[in-house]
This record gives sequence, structure tokens and C-alpha cells, in this order.
Amino acid sequence: MGAGEGANFAAYIFAPATVVTPLGALSVLISAVLSSYLLGETLNIVGKLGCVLCVLGSTLMVIHAPEEEEVTSLQQMTDKLLEPGFLVYATVLLLCCLVLVWYAAPRIGHTNILVYISICSLLGAFTVSSVKGLGIAIRTVFSDASVVRHPLTWILLLFLIVSIVTQVNYLNKSLDTFNTLLVYPIYYVFFTSVVLSTSIILFQEWRSMVAVDVVATVGAFLVIVVGVAMLHLFKELKVTMDQLSSQLCQTVEREGHAEGALEGGGGGGGGGGGAGGGGRSKRDDKYGLIDNMVIESLPPMREEGPRVFIIS
Repeated sequence: MGAGEGANFAAYIFAPATVVTPLGALSVLISAVLSSYLLGETLNIVGKLGCVLCVLGSTLMVIHAPEEEEVTSLQQMTDKLLEPGFLVYATVLLLCCLVLVWYAAPRIGHTNILVYISICSLLGAFTVSSVKGLGIAIRTVFSDASVVRHPLTWILLLFLIVSIVTQVNYLNKSLDTFNTLLVYPIYYVFFTSVVLSTSIILFQEWRSMVAVDVVATVGAFLVIVVGVAMLHLFKELKVTMDQLSSQLCQTVEREGHAEGALEGGGGGGGGGGGAGGGGRSKRDDKYGLIDNMVIESLPPMREEGPRVFIIS
């Protein structure tokens, strides 16, 4: 698990956050497939369809991925972090986190699933920003050892440690309090949305994208969200392909019986009612057709008045 998180952080260093974060859904897909084969867990038809949607959305996300604005030095990273737009954005996120931690969490955190998840998701903005900055320091430390003494390096390291510890703490609280099948899809959507917003504001990755790529990227993200939700929310639903085929056959059979009963009832009425519709009583119909309902239409009380229907 630690190696996986390390690889995830490394991916943030070398690739745009708008690509790395949504592709985290592939870990859910791989876990579902491996647990099905190695642990003998059953992956129902809804889960398999969710896997297909995750692969489809991830593929579209990679194809239409934005180009990240090149930031090669800590000084450039400092300029990005000190831009007014990002400062306002980071201040709002920090105030929201403080309100959630000190006010909302003690009061309604144990009853509202969004409180703990919102804390984890909002802190994701600081986590990703810190990782991107530390990645620049790591890449340039061999050519310029002065980055170790740069104040930004230690500030980002401090933010990274605090945000990760806080995220893990509240994520564990959320998993202990609420159903895991609900926690992960909501957390994925919230965290990914915050990271995408942070990437747009800080690195302006979407500035060079055309309209088609923007629409395709947003659509791919929504497809991944649906796939993750199907994998988790319907994980315990016992649905197989055989059951679906059987249900479909039963539906077709019922429609055939219904049409036959209606035709038999009409023929019996034309023959004077003696034959009783081919020898079968209407009340014995297997699927409960409402043939005893007779609708009589009475003439209106006045020419322009409404028609009155009586069901007997």
C-alpha cells in the first residue's frame, strides 16, 4: 500500500493532476478484478459494467488530457502560489476546513457522511500542490543543492505532512462510522473535483485546451464517477447474467399470455359468452389481467361538458 501511494505521488510530479487524480479509479478496477480471481469474491454483472465504464472513461481522459504549464524551478512555483487567484482560493479552502474540523465535526460528524469526507477532500488541494512543489525540488536538487535551503521546500513539506495526517485521520473516522460502499464513491468524487479545481487555478492546465477536449475530459470524468459508483454501491447485489436472461424470458412470456388472454376474451364475447373464451375462466388468468373491469361511457350532461367514466 505504501509503495502504491509513493507511485501515486511520483505520478503527480511528472504528469498533470487532471490526469493522475481521475485515473486513480483504475485502482478500484484492479482491486475488484484481483479480488474476484484471487480471493474468490463474486463480481456481479453491474460491477463488470462499472469496470468497463472505468476503463472507457480513463481512456478518454488520457486521450484528451491537457498539457501542464511548465514549472521548472521553485521560484516559478513560488510565483504561482502567490498569485491572487490561488491565494483567495486557498484561503477559502482553509477557512472551510477549520469550520468543518472545529464546529461541524464534533456536532454532526457522526451523523452526516459529508463532514468527514469534505475535510479529506478539501485538504487534497494542499496535498497535491505540496507534492508538485516538492517534485520540482527533488528534480533540481542534483543540479542545484540550494533548493534544500529554500524556505518553500520546507513549507511545502510541512503542509504535506499535516494534510496527509489529517486526511488519514478523518478518512478512518468516516470508514469506521459509515458504510464503506458509500464512503469511497463520495470521497472519490469530492476529492477529484477539488484537485481538478486546484489544478485549473494554480497551473492553468485547461487554458490551452479546445472546447472538444474540455467537453471530452469532463464527460470522461463523469463516466468514471458512474463506473466507480456502480462498482461500490451495487457490490452486494446478487445479479447474474442467467438471472437477467430468465427475467427477460418471463417478461416476454407474460406479454404473450396477456395478448392471448385478450384475444380469447374478445372471441368468447363474440360467441355469446357460452364458450367462456376457449374454456378458460377470466378469473383463472395466471397473471391477474383485469378483465372484469368494464368501462361505461355516459353521455355528457351538456354538449360541451366533460365525459364521465364509471368503472364497475
